[in-house]
Amino acid sequence: MVKDTSTVIQEFNQLVNMTAPELEDWLKTSASTSSGWKKAKDDDGESGGESVGHESGRRILEILRRNPDRDPEGYDEGDIPHMRKVVGYCKRHLAQEEGVKRDTGSRSYRSLKNWGHDALKD
Repeated sequence: MVKDTSTVIQEFNQLVNMTAPELEDWLKTSASTSSGWKKAKDDDGESGGESVGHESGRRILEILRRNPDRDPEGYDEGDIPHMRKVVGYCKRHLAQEEGVKRDTGSRSYRSLKNWGHDALKD
């Protein structure tokens, strides 16, 4: 069943617990750029490019910058599909191996941060 828009917004606002400046700083680190699954081809058709999570983090950063107060009325209709994807990713991964998510050296922890969720902030 597809979640309604208001539920997606509410869950996004809960799960994305990093601020825009925190996420921006994180996305600049080598830990961020080296985490996650690389796309088979980037937008230019080249192999190996940016990871799916890092690309998602850049999109989340755009959303947070446009709506820093996370006002439910402040999101664009174009934001909702990505917000839905972020909610799904975070919920799936937080449900698996919860202890690993708090190990700052684990791939799971770093990947979740690329998606805007810092498990240490829970």
